[in-house]
Amino acid sequence: MTPTIALRRASVLVAGAFLSFNVFAQDVASFKLTARDGVFEPTVIEVPAGKRFRLEVSNQGKTAMEFESRDLKQEKIIPPGGKATVTINALKAGEYKFFDEFHEKTGQGRIVAK
Repeated sequence: MTPTIALRRASVLVAGAFLSFNVFAQDVASFKLTARDGVFEPTVIEVPAGKRFRLEVSNQGKTAMEFESRDLKQEKIIPPGGKATVTINALKAGEYKFFDEFHEKTGQGRIVAK
């Protein structure tokens, strides 16, 4: 194999990998969740079952909050005015609870995978 052919093949492989990554990145749906002093908005988020997604959590409260879900095995502390993105792998159909551990009595919500 000549160096030119090898270079062309390598270029095709790199381009294919880049396109695959780009398509994958675009296929991940994002959902927004706002926390404000112990209250989530919305309290219920519907996501497609069987598909990976991102949850963008924004803390618009005056104190730190902790997004936590034992069902989803996720935990993230977010300072006041801060944001965090949590990537969730594909879920089976069902309900998955989350809460603000720093405001557990009022900060409750759930993700419903359909």
